[in-house]
Amino acid sequence: MEYTKCWLEYPRIRSEEGRTLTLQNLAEGSVGQSAEKELALGLRGLYGIGLTEGGPEAAVTLKTDGALPDGGYVLHAAKGSVTVRGGGAGVLYGVFALLRHLQTAWCGWDELTLEEEKRPSNDLRLLNHWDNLEGDIERGYSGRSFFFRDNQILVGQRTVDYARMAASCGVNGVVLNNVNVRAAAVELISDRYYAPLRRIQEILAAYGIRMYLSVNFAAPISLGGLGTADPLDGSVQSWWREKADEIWRNLPGLGGFLVKADSEGQPGPHSYGRDQADGANMLADAIAPHGGRVIWRCFVYNCQQDWRDRVTDRARAGFDNFMPLDGKFRDNVTLQIKNGPMDFQVREPVSPLFGGLKHTNRILEVQIAQEYTGQQRHVCYLIPWFKEILETDLMCREGGSRVSSLIAGPNQGMAAVANTGDDPNWTGHDLAAANLYGFGRLSYDTSLTPEAIAREWLRQTYGRSPEVEETLLKILLSSWHTYEKYNAPLGIGWMVVPETHYGPSVDGYEYSRWGTYHRADRNGLGVDRTARGTGYCGQYAPALAAIYADLETCPEELVLFFHHLPYTYMLKSGVTVIQHIYDTHFEGASEAEAFLRMVEGLEGKLPEDVYRRMHARFVHQARHAREWCDVINSYFLRLSGIQDDKGRPIYA
Repeated sequence: MEYTKCWLEYPRIRSEEGRTLTLQNLAEGSVGQSAEKELALGLRGLYGIGLTEGGPEAAVTLKTDGALPDGGYVLHAAKGSVTVRGGGAGVLYGVFALLRHLQTAWCGWDELTLEEEKRPSNDLRLLNHWDNLEGDIERGYSGRSFFFRDNQILVGQRTVDYARMAASCGVNGVVLNNVNVRAAAVELISDRYYAPLRRIQEILAAYGIRMYLSVNFAAPISLGGLGTADPLDGSVQSWWREKADEIWRNLPGLGGFLVKADSEGQPGPHSYGRDQADGANMLADAIAPHGGRVIWRCFVYNCQQDWRDRVTDRARAGFDNFMPLDGKFRDNVTLQIKNGPMDFQVREPVSPLFGGLKHTNRILEVQIAQEYTGQQRHVCYLIPWFKEILETDLMCREGGSRVSSLIAGPNQGMAAVANTGDDPNWTGHDLAAANLYGFGRLSYDTSLTPEAIAREWLRQTYGRSPEVEETLLKILLSSWHTYEKYNAPLGIGWMVVPETHYGPSVDGYEYSRWGTYHRADRNGLGVDRTARGTGYCGQYAPALAAIYADLETCPEELVLFFHHLPYTYMLKSGVTVIQHIYDTHFEGASEAEAFLRMVEGLEGKLPEDVYRRMHARFVHQARHAREWCDVINSYFLRLSGIQDDKGRPIYA
């Protein structure tokens, strides 16, 4: 299948055909070779310039610099002479940065003047793929897997181009398979798959990316034939040690394992009366001699909740399960914590675990596969949301406790549930590629702004067209808030169709076992998470807990997450809760219709196939946003009996 190169198309800036630049490549290993290949590809595309090997007076010098941290680089450019020094993969990142600056400045080769030094904000910058060996992708919205098909592993040029894309924005780790490890995927750590996995690993390594595998905690039973997976059982520990020896003998340099345990039917240490540290540490001890790391997801909760129970709170589960274990995990264990306490809703508070844990490695997990934010059929640029999360101060230590600082340091960082598939444009919606690019750029450099990232991506993807850039930029930067307006209001979440998680269904999860309630009745809605209710507020540091628990100080966009309020409660904006619901849903639907009109103004200014795909998505979004508006507003009018102050059509 033909596919685009997304932001690596290298569209022609100006013609310098026939010109050749000399290169001195002192960068080490396969990463150095990849840097040279990418530079040659970029120069040929942007200018028609060739590249040839030269000596000390070469126009371009690439050099490995052991004084720089892995992923760090120094870039100097002036009067057609360029030097890139990098630590480890940093020389490759420096080349990508050079090509990015040329495109964003839209200048000739000799015109670029630049002094730039960068060091990664985060040690670990991971993409988690939820690809299954059968070829489908759990919560995948852009086609099928390009890693797996019919229980076979696919390796080809698309694998190489994927590695280029990931490296170009700073990603340095990839988990190939779904965290819900089932069927043939259990055998990824066996002779059945080592050979093709090694080929993928070599491709990724050439772009500075370490490969990780999701493993099933009960593999000693399903793969090893043991009668137990108890992490404190000697036979289980021996089995994992021997298995680790075998894995690293076949896949030397493997990054380690990602594990989902004791959640949504996945096996784990709780089955044997053990805690999460017991399970993680057993695996960590087995792979430590090989330099492996266990990334242990904190998505652990009781999914047999009774909707009648007003005290048990799924939001508490992460903190309740892991906070008592702080300091008990091995050094080569990193806890992967979802950005919020629930499950990637369009608005949640930051998980209190980030502020609570003091002696445990942490990764912030976000989801760019838009499971609850439009499934890549609606545009929803998530980088403003991620930036807001990183800037949140959890008030847990003196001198500043923003999330970005809490996840910085060795063996910590950020991970995203990936949004790629084998669609020709990789991400289904052409604009969804901005989330893939943006996650990588933000995880590498948390100081970047969402606007700067979007402008970089737009100019590299669509060239220098001010009208295209400004129109799509305006859509991207407002899209998250627009989606939030016609979705669930004021932080409450979960008003979606069960299973598919797409489209409005206000009560779809209200009486379920999943703990996803809005508690709406004829008088009001919201969940009381103060000390009078579930007590969730108390999981934050005292100063922040007090802010959330007090209606006067609770951020309005989260007020229904923390409080049950009457429909007539007057918000700081000067409207009641019910009027806010009506107003925002009408506004969101209107804004989605405006997006469509803005895109229609770009006909003839975008490549025809891109316009055709994009236009179809915006037509769908406008119609679906109106459906959200009508369903939500009608539900609350019928329940509350309170009319819209502005007399707009609501289907009572």
